[in-house]
Amino acid sequence: MNFPPVINMYLVKSEGPKLVPFFKATCVYFVLWLPTSSPSWFSALIKCLPIFCLWVFLLAHGINFLVSHRSASRILAGLIFSAVGDAFLIWQEQGYFIHGLLMFAITHILYSSAFGMKPLDLKAGLLMGLVSSSCYAFLYSYLSGPFTYLVAVYIALIGFMGWRAVAGMQLCNDLWTWTKLSACIGAMLFMVSDLTIALNKFCFPVPYSRFIIMATYYAAQMLIALSAVESRDEEDFRKRS
Repeated sequence: MNFPPVINMYLVKSEGPKLVPFFKATCVYFVLWLPTSSPSWFSALIKCLPIFCLWVFLLAHGINFLVSHRSASRILAGLIFSAVGDAFLIWQEQGYFIHGLLMFAITHILYSSAFGMKPLDLKAGLLMGLVSSSCYAFLYSYLSGPFTYLVAVYIALIGFMGWRAVAGMQLCNDLWTWTKLSACIGAMLFMVSDLTIALNKFCFPVPYSRFIIMATYYAAQMLIALSAVESRDEEDFRKRS
């Protein structure tokens, strides 16, 4: 069922104020712009703070909401693993890059589970498979050692997550909602962020890479978190109508 524009406006009005701490924390990160050459627990805190705010955003809907909506609880779990991954990547030059990679791999598994397997949409899956395969084919010659296999697995996982997010939109059947669209855009931005990381780390320096990576990453996480509250807000709207 596709909901009328008034519901979309209701979603913005009801959820927007709850995201203010996230926007403030994101601004703090970009304003401070702490050097990556000097990793510290403070820089890890500043980097993770926007994700902590998204935890609060979901928890603000209540424990009962998270328990009764498995997709929301899985997205919350994904955000928790993301924050741990962010912290590991602060010390990536000290040998913790693989640890961060593992945390985000778990995040993508949780997000895929949250998005579900219905509808299947094999066409979207084929398209995402082609995109993921093309990215790995480009990266392959730059990879060596365990990264040859780890990056392949990671790309498969994030590609699968992107497929499930795209499939959930159901644009062709006119069954999409704004929150499903936010999940789809969020997944695509996550892929852009991670591809930029891979290009910058393994292939060649990407101009403004840190800004591109973090801007797309924070936007992706916000949009995916927002997608978790769809069902509750639709029910609340019906009760008020």
